[in-house]
Amino acid sequence: MKYMLLLASDPTAGPTYDSDEFAAEMKEWFAYSNALVEAGAMVSGEPLQGPDTATTVQVRDGERIVTDGPFIESKEVLGGFYVIDVPDLDAAIDWAAKIPNSYYGTIEVRPVMDLPAG
Repeated sequence: MKYMLLLASDPTAGPTYDSDEFAAEMKEWFAYSNALVEAGAMVSGEPLQGPDTATTVQVRDGERIVTDGPFIESKEVLGGFYVIDVPDLDAAIDWAAKIPNSYYGTIEVRPVMDLPAG
């Protein structure tokens, strides 16, 4: 079954970019992604640029509304995602707990809907 792991954290909570701690954490990220690939669980995954690059699109009463910035105000921001294919929710939770920023961020685990071809 496929699960999406949504990675959110306060951008001030992790290591500072270009620090030794950041470099060490990046090695953890690469190792985590490689472990998913080696286990045959990786479907896809990408880091996202910061919320200052977000564009929000809505259509209300037939009118398109485009706004700069994320759609929610929150201390935590969506930083990336993984889509994994594992046997069950317990396996997805096990993988989520191994994500490097899980100790200062939040990992939301959601099943991917399996829609019939249309």
